[in-house]
Amino acid sequence: MKRIVIKVGSHVLTEDGAIAKPRMFALVELISELKAHNYDVILVSSGAVSAGYTQLPLNRNIVANRQALAAIGQPYLLKMYQEKFAKFNLLCSQVLLSADVFDSKKHTEHAKNAIDTLLENNVIPIINENDTVSIEELVFGDNDRLSAHVAHYFDAILLVILSDIDAFYDKDPNKYDDARRRAIVNKIEEDELNAEHTPNNEFATGGIVTKLQSADFLMKQGREMFLASGFDLSDVRSFLVDGEHKGGTLFTA
Repeated sequence: MKRIVIKVGSHVLTEDGAIAKPRMFALVELISELKAHNYDVILVSSGAVSAGYTQLPLNRNIVANRQALAAIGQPYLLKMYQEKFAKFNLLCSQVLLSADVFDSKKHTEHAKNAIDTLLENNVIPIINENDTVSIEELVFGDNDRLSAHVAHYFDAILLVILSDIDAFYDKDPNKYDDARRRAIVNKIEEDELNAEHTPNNEFATGGIVTKLQSADFLMKQGREMFLASGFDLSDVRSFLVDGEHKGGTLFTA
């Protein structure tokens, strides 16, 4: 089995202040298809805060409120995943991690053993940062970096980031009509890694920079990352199922 990590961002899972259920179902359907094509899939899913907001619209600019929204939204989000995976006779599980898990070899091994056991029993691990207690993550961090660490420390061959950003371009495609997609990237420049973060919606905490930083981390570990659209899954399906690189960007050393 080929082990991969798929990370889906808040902007993909959220629309008009609610969870975008058709996009979530399309993601679950893709994972089911990948399972049939000999992939083991670990899912890193954002969306707990936005899911909580659909149930209790607190002011998200207050950290304590975001923690509360995460506490409300995490089980709600998992329930929606459970219902959708059940349609494909698949069981999913919740794994909440904090950053210090990867600071200790012992803790990392314990977490990996749990992930290995879930995958061996055909269960989809759904990983998220423990937003209710991880204050730094809520203010500064994002699941891009978390997913890169999951891919490396849990022995995945590839991280797939599904985003509102469908690829890495030579310039901002929202500003320049002549921006060109970079299909394969072997090196990321320092100025690109240190640019200002540009999250694209009210629930997002990352942007293209955090994705580049994640890709750079994995490339230095000898691993790969694929960035593609989470709104239209045809590019990632072509890449993973058909072995055709039609769209998106592959970061590989």
